[in-house]
Amino acid sequence: MHPWIKIFGWGLFISFLGSLPLGTLNIAAMQISVSDGISPAMWFAAGALTAEIIYVRLSLVAMDRILQQKKLLRFLEWLTIVIVLALSASSFWAAMHPGVEKNLLLSNGMHRYLLGLLMSAVNPIQIPFWFGWSTVLFTKKILKQGYGNYTSYVLGIGSGTFLGTSVFIFGGRMVVEKLNASMHLLNWLIGFIFLATGIIQWIRVVRKKDTVHQLEHPEELTAKLEDQIPAEEEN
Repeated sequence: MHPWIKIFGWGLFISFLGSLPLGTLNIAAMQISVSDGISPAMWFAAGALTAEIIYVRLSLVAMDRILQQKKLLRFLEWLTIVIVLALSASSFWAAMHPGVEKNLLLSNGMHRYLLGLLMSAVNPIQIPFWFGWSTVLFTKKILKQGYGNYTSYVLGIGSGTFLGTSVFIFGGRMVVEKLNASMHLLNWLIGFIFLATGIIQWIRVVRKKDTVHQLEHPEELTAKLEDQIPAEEEN
């Protein structure tokens, strides 16, 4: 198998699985698909994965510079918490007002691609995630330096993120239609999910288990990942 195909597959696999747990972006994409339709949700997903690809590419070539921006990373983490709690409040507000079915923060006049791009860009938690996996793949000799390898890697990551988010976009809409669930109930449920996400993120920041801590102590992250994939034989 060509090395570029292999690293594309690894990027897709890791990204797809990493996109499946409940998170701010995939839940937001699901809510947009239910309230506004599939097309706006897909544009949102495309914007979110664009920011993720940029972060991954920067982490491969400029991690030292990223580590120097500790104040910026902490600011972005607090901003992310504020955004998630605002999304929760907006969902609760819509749930408490029968005449309002949409989350006003997600269903505003901004193009969904730009909305997804901005929401993903201010969420720095993906930086240590991909820094850790990239480090492990380098250690296992699966990912190697080179423009072709890096390009295949980020394309695989983008594809995996898009597929993972699509599960929420199409799956969430299908479940709502099958159960004939009302937007009122859905807004309550999504509001609580956003609230729990914001609280968990706040606890991580307060306990110093945030993005900066993970980047300053990469051994803690990579130790959890190294045993999950086999070493690659030297050519």
